[in-house]
Amino acid sequence: MSGIDWNDLYRTTFPELVRFLHRKVWDVERARDLAQEAFVRALQHEPKKPRAWLFQVAANLAKDEARTAIRRKKHLVLLKSDAEALGSAFADPEADLVEKERWSAVRQSLESLSKKDRDALLLWDAGQSYTEIARQLDLAVGAVGTTLARARKRLAEAYNEREKADVARR
Repeated sequence: MSGIDWNDLYRTTFPELVRFLHRKVWDVERARDLAQEAFVRALQHEPKKPRAWLFQVAANLAKDEARTAIRRKKHLVLLKSDAEALGSAFADPEADLVEKERWSAVRQSLESLSKKDRDALLLWDAGQSYTEIARQLDLAVGAVGTTLARARKRLAEAYNEREKADVARR
């Protein structure tokens, strides 16, 4: 077997991989399953750059998951608040509803971005370095900061537009 410390890689990368996948499939349990599958495949293939390889495989698994859901005409599970996804519950039902609405708006705003912008933000959120993001998105390392800044701006604009539309509907 290669010189990769799989225990260390799993310990340091698994949480980031789950967070990355969670923002793609909007179901924390499914994200954990897909992250596990990515590690199983990595152990079978022993890639030279396992961290980058794991994120690429995870992205492909999430893409396949979405295709399967569309083919079966199933709706993807909506994002639950981070606290709820981790098993905590809000004591205040009104605050819980507000939080769910906010995360739904964030999810919709994120989905309205281009694939490149969305993936750049999700990879950054998952803790990927600029070098890793550049490799995943086929960008120059120097372009990653600009891409992220523009993606953040577009996300904020999309979110603000949704907020305005929600206020107008009320």
